Amino acid sequence: MLVAAAQINITLGSKGANLEKCLKLIGLAAGQGVKLVVFPECNLTGYDFTSYEQAFPLSEKVPGESTGILIGACRDYGIAVMVGLLERQEERFYNTAVLITPEGLQGVYRKTHLLCLGVDRFASKGQELPVFRTKLGKLAALICYDQRFPEAARVLALKGAQVILNPANLPEGAEAYANFLNRSRACENRVFIISANRIGEESGVRYLGKSQIVDYSGKVLAEGGKSVEELVKAEIIPDKSNLKHVINRPGEYEYDIFNDRRPELYSTIVEKNIK
Repeated sequence: MLVAAAQINITLGSKGANLEKCLKLIGLAAGQGVKLVVFPECNLTGYDFTSYEQAFPLSEKVPGESTGILIGACRDYGIAVMVGLLERQEERFYNTAVLITPEGLQGVYRKTHLLCLGVDRFASKGQELPVFRTKLGKLAALICYDQRFPEAARVLALKGAQVILNPANLPEGAEAYANFLNRSRACENRVFIISANRIGEESGVRYLGKSQIVDYSGKVLAEGGKSVEELVKAEIIPDKSNLKHVINRPGEYEYDIFNDRRPELYSTIVEKNIK
């Protein structure tokens, strides 16, 4: 199936304008035969907020106004999307990505790893690593900094994820994601990764673009430029990620990335306080 990462600029605090751009790209992608398009992190709101008071008014419930509009667009165009927004729950909010298909709202992922940067300084941590079973395949999400943690991607793969969707706001200085991490997470778990990063500048921070679609072997199928708004597209077959036991030469050169693991040696990974 044809998938895309929407590499776009985002206007901080202008939710209406950002949503309108999103809707136009959904229509454009659908017209090109795309079945799934991933947008950047916080693409409806922007990311570089300086206070809780600045960010919270732009948060909204899920399902809510924006997701309702997006559900209608996905139904009308016959396309699936992942969109980044700030999700409100009482007096707190999450850095959230929603998965919407022609059938409606399919899943919500709340960023689980928060760093000292932008809106993450004021958001609450997500508590789940879900896998969404859709007509397009078994899809999961990690948002930006989440990709730094191989444990998270491994958990999703063990749960059956075939494609990891990765909305991102990667600034200059974070080139390691495009240069190494996307390919590493894909290769070590034999999953596809669609990483949608933004471009432009926000609150003095410049973003590096280089959105990527990576296959289950770690091969980059498509990559965006550093400063151009574009739909980065590639064909993928999600079921190919199901093959975890690779036979190069029967009985001579084989490996199984799940069954060859040694979980009894990994207890240190789940110890909470490491000095």
